[in-house]
Amino acid sequence: MTDVPTVALTTPTGPVPIPQLGFGVWQVDDDEVTPAVAKALEVGYRHVDTAAMYGNERGVGEAVQASGLGDNVWITTKLNNDAHGFDAAMKAFDASMDKLQRDVLDLYLIHWPLPKRDRYAEAWKAMEALRDDGRITTIGVCNFQVAHLERLYDETGEYPAINQIELHPFLVQQELRDFHAAHGIATEAWSPLASGELGVLEDPTIAEIAAAHDVTPAQVVLRWHLQLGNVVIPKSVTPSRIQENFDLFGFELTDEEVARITALDRGQRTGPDPDRFNPGV
Repeated sequence: MTDVPTVALTTPTGPVPIPQLGFGVWQVDDDEVTPAVAKALEVGYRHVDTAAMYGNERGVGEAVQASGLGDNVWITTKLNNDAHGFDAAMKAFDASMDKLQRDVLDLYLIHWPLPKRDRYAEAWKAMEALRDDGRITTIGVCNFQVAHLERLYDETGEYPAINQIELHPFLVQQELRDFHAAHGIATEAWSPLASGELGVLEDPTIAEIAAAHDVTPAQVVLRWHLQLGNVVIPKSVTPSRIQENFDLFGFELTDEEVARITALDRGQRTGPDPDRFNPGV
């Protein structure tokens, strides 16, 4: 079986390795997620990324339990948007753990900063308490901009171990990634293929590079993520694509090819702008 490289996450007790290639389950219904995760684990994935908001934590937990792999599978889940106070975060965590059938969670993330609600620092303190109690190994955030990260540090004295952000060749997020690198924050890419919405996989540059390596455009983009140092979590429910998205270790992009893909940046998002996303407020 292919050994997936790891990225070291910074924690108060030392570095913790996370598998760099994971399996995402956003927009996968609970009844579909169990067979999809089972296939991913069969292929070789040992990292599954879910969230309370996705409504499929129970199915993920069932698939991992049925696999017999247990704690050998890294599980990430996320604090729901409506649970950003200290007590609410504690209750939300317990609910997620019950569904996932886990005693200790590998990684817990604040899903969105929700700046108008302005409670993410409270939620972070709850997550710190859970980590200090040994119930979480690492804690981080999703969709935080530089200002949110600075505010979190100012109020808690700690940067997150990882920031999961929308990131693909048309949204390279260079400034944010540079901030991460300067402050020991790992970068994780959601929507790494731009969800098929922006035409990333049809881009001529990516198609040309794919042909040169005799691989698919999706494999080229995912390999680009790995070579940038991103943790990446492609999603699919199609068995052949689950396999394809894992087969990234038989080729390597040149520095020039990586640069050409990075130069495709257009600042285009498929999801909300974190500075303006405030549902229910």
